[in-house]
Amino acid sequence: MSGIRFDGRVAIITGAGAGMGRCHALELAARGAMIVINDLGSALDGSGNAKSAADSVVEEIVGAGGKAVANYDSVSTPEGGENIIKTALDAFGRVDIVVNNAGIVRDHSILKMTEGEWDSVVDVHLKGTYCVTKAALPVMREQNYGRILFTSSGVGLYGNFGQANYASAKMGMVGLMNVLKQETSKFNIKINTIAPNAATRMTSNLFPQEVADLLRPEYVTSLVVFLVSENNNDNGMIFNCFGGWYSRTVVLCSQGVLLGDGKRDISAEEISDNWNKITATENLRPLGSIAESFGYIAPLLKNA
Repeated sequence: MSGIRFDGRVAIITGAGAGMGRCHALELAARGAMIVINDLGSALDGSGNAKSAADSVVEEIVGAGGKAVANYDSVSTPEGGENIIKTALDAFGRVDIVVNNAGIVRDHSILKMTEGEWDSVVDVHLKGTYCVTKAALPVMREQNYGRILFTSSGVGLYGNFGQANYASAKMGMVGLMNVLKQETSKFNIKINTIAPNAATRMTSNLFPQEVADLLRPEYVTSLVVFLVSENNNDNGMIFNCFGGWYSRTVVLCSQGVLLGDGKRDISAEEISDNWNKITATENLRPLGSIAESFGYIAPLLKNA
């Protein structure tokens, strides 16, 4: 098995002052990448800031013989995203990899959640991913190479009580990826999404110790390293990873039923009569684009 290396590559990792981000940064640096460690040093709810979080990871990397610089900008503004990219360009001259990892939590059931709690979480996770990715894309297009990773969550894919803000932001990343994979693929830019679980500061109250012991962030980092490497040529996919289990999540469409002839009216009663066919889970298949869904009404199009 040939080793995966990143010599000459520059990686930006947001939220890399602790947890999974720190783990990703250390491993990429050990494999030759030059790293921008972005972190505000905030608490879990996004409050406060301390440069020491990013600085300590930079010191670890440099102390081990690697190359790294710190950045303390917020990901949640266009100016912050642009400054993060500028930090990489000023220090290393290029941007090859972006791992969007920054995140906060402000959990409440929807009726108790304030607008501020909603906005702050969406700003960091979804808008932050947008701001940093958008700023990186012109550089990657110019060099005809890039690897971008979004950090989603099973909370976004499947839901979890009390996390409407977090889930909405995390699922929004999937929609963003689905668009960007189409807009950027011709420039040799690969964008994928992971939905990880790891024992970190953010999940410290969620798992009993015997479960937490299994959820090492290093298991997630192994997938990250592959996905942001030249070895990976897959694009626009969602991957689950925790405890050494790796899998792909796919949005599937049922065969359904074609009603009418494209001209006559279709009643709600006719929908009701065919409900079992509409909701049946046999013959599921993935759709790569909206255009592919038009295949289901192909008979109508032939007679149009």
